[in-house]
Amino acid sequence: MATFAAATMIPGFAAAPAEAAAFKVLVFSKTAGFRHDSIPAGIQAIRDLGAANDFTVDATEDSNAFTAGNLAQYKAVVFLSTTGDVLNDTQQNAFQAYVDGGGGYVGVHSAADTEYSWPYYGQLVGAWFNSHPAIQQATVRTEDRAHAATAHLGANWTRTDEWYNYRTNPRSAVHVLQNLNEGSYSGGSMGGDHPITWCHPQSSGRSFYTGMGHTIESYADGNFRTLLLGGIRYASKAVNADCRPETGYTALYNGSTTGWSQAGPGSFTNSDATLTSQGGLGMLWYNAKEYRSYSLKLDWRLTGDSNSGVIVGFPATSDPNAAMNTGYEVQIDATDTADKTTGAIYGFKAADLAARDAALNPPGQWNTYELLVEGERLQVFLNGVKINDFTNADPVRSLQQGYIGIQNHGPGDVVAYRNIRVKELGGTTPPSTTAIKGVASGRCLDVNGASQANGAVTQIWDCNGQANQQWTSTASSELRVYGGKCLDVNGGSTADGTPVIIWDCNGQNNQKWRLNADGTITAVGANKCLDVGGTANGTRAQIWSCNGQNNQKWTRP
Repeated sequence: MATFAAATMIPGFAAAPAEAAAFKVLVFSKTAGFRHDSIPAGIQAIRDLGAANDFTVDATEDSNAFTAGNLAQYKAVVFLSTTGDVLNDTQQNAFQAYVDGGGGYVGVHSAADTEYSWPYYGQLVGAWFNSHPAIQQATVRTEDRAHAATAHLGANWTRTDEWYNYRTNPRSAVHVLQNLNEGSYSGGSMGGDHPITWCHPQSSGRSFYTGMGHTIESYADGNFRTLLLGGIRYASKAVNADCRPETGYTALYNGSTTGWSQAGPGSFTNSDATLTSQGGLGMLWYNAKEYRSYSLKLDWRLTGDSNSGVIVGFPATSDPNAAMNTGYEVQIDATDTADKTTGAIYGFKAADLAARDAALNPPGQWNTYELLVEGERLQVFLNGVKINDFTNADPVRSLQQGYIGIQNHGPGDVVAYRNIRVKELGGTTPPSTTAIKGVASGRCLDVNGASQANGAVTQIWDCNGQANQQWTSTASSELRVYGGKCLDVNGGSTADGTPVIIWDCNGQNNQKWRLNADGTITAVGANKCLDVGGTANGTRAQIWSCNGQNNQKWTRP
C-alpha cells in the first residue's frame, strides 16, 4: 500500500493541488472497449466543478489506484465513460469494500457498459447497457426536482445525446430522477418507462448514475454540469437526498391544486410546480380524500430561519388551529426548541437530533420528508433517514382520520413545497359495519325503538344484531346507521351531557367521530367523549369531558 501514499507515484495519475479542500474525488476513465472522445472534456468539466465548489479532483486510468489505502482518501469515485473489464478481482474487492463502507460511486454514460461479469457492479450502477440509436434530440422528463442533481431543471429538458437502452429496467431497485420520453425520439426500446438518471443507497455508501454525457458538447452545457455536480455531491455525502426506490405513489400536488383548499389567512403561490407560502397563520389542505394508513412524501425548502409544517391526522376543517389541535404537525423550522424544530412532532416529541442533523440539508436547499402513518404510529423520515417514531396515545386525537395539510405560518416565513405524493397501505381500514359495545355495560350502542327518524336518541341495549345496532365507520369519520343516518351531537352543542342522536348525514363536525386506540370515541366538534351514565338497558348516550373511565370505552368486535 505504501506505493500509493502519493498520487503522483501512479503512472497516468494526475495529482491533486496541495491546498486543502472540503473533500477529494477520483475520476476513473479507463476503457477496454469503445473509447469516447468526450473523456478529456469530462475530466476538465469535473475539475472546473471542483475548483468552484471546494473539492479537489484526481484523474487516472490506472486500475492500480483501486486499493483500500488509496481509495480511503476519496469521498467518491467517478467512472467517466469507462468500458469493458477494467478491474481485476483484487481491485474489485477493494472497490466493493470502499463503497459498502461509505464511499460514493458516480457513473457517467458508458459506465453502464462496464464490468459485465461482475454482479456487484451491475447492482451498483443499476442497469447495464443494451443498445443505442443514433445521436439525436430527445426530451428528458424530471421525476425528482428536489435532488441536488435535478432541482435546477424544469419538468422537461430537451437536449441532444446518445440515448442508451438498458438490459433491465432499474426502477424497482433505484430512485429514478429522470426518464426519457420515448415518443420524442426514435430508437427507444424500454416500453415507455425509460429511466436515464437515478440514485440509490449501496450499503453504507451511495450510488449515482446518468446515461447522458456521450458528446463533447455535453460538458460545456451548464445544466448538464450542474447535474454532474449534484450527483458528485450526493455520492460524496456533501448533500443529502432520499434515494430509496419509490413506486406506487399518487401525486396530490405536482403543479395542479385541484382538490386543495386554503384554510385561514395567507396563501400559497403556485408557480413552476412549486407551492410557496405567504402570510398566515393558515393551512392548505387536501380535502378531496381522507387517508388512514399511508406513506406521504413531499419535498420542501426553507428560506432563512422560516417556519412551516406538515399536518396529518385531522378531521375536515376550515380552521387551521382546529387541525393542529386535533391532528399532529411535523415541524419544519431551522431553529427552535427540540420539540418545535425540524423533524419534531410539534409540542409532543423531538426528533433524534443527531440523526436529523446528519440527514438535513440547510436552508436554501431541498429536503424530502416521508411521513409513514400505520395505525396510531407516525414515523418521520428525512432524506431517507428515520428521525422520529411517535405513537399517539391522546384520546382526543387519532391518526386514523387522515386529512393532510401544509402550513403557511406567517409574514416572513417562506417555505416552498414540491411533488406531494401518497401511497395508501392496506390492512388497517376498520371493519365496514359492526356493533359498538360499551366496556362497562357489555351492551350495544342502539337507536331507541329502531327508529329511523331524525332526532331519534341513542342508548345502550342488550346486543341483538339488528340494524339499529349496526354502525359503519366511513372515511369521512362518520358513524352511520341504516346507511344514510349519522351519529350526531344534538344541535352541535359542546356541553357535557348533550344527547347523542341520529340525523341525516350532512358532513358537519358534530357528525364526525374519532375511533381512538384506547377504546374511546371522540366527538370531533365538541372534542368530548361518547359516554353513558350507567349500565342498564335504555341508558342514554351523551358526550362528556374525556376521563378515561370504562363508561367512555367501547369495543368493536
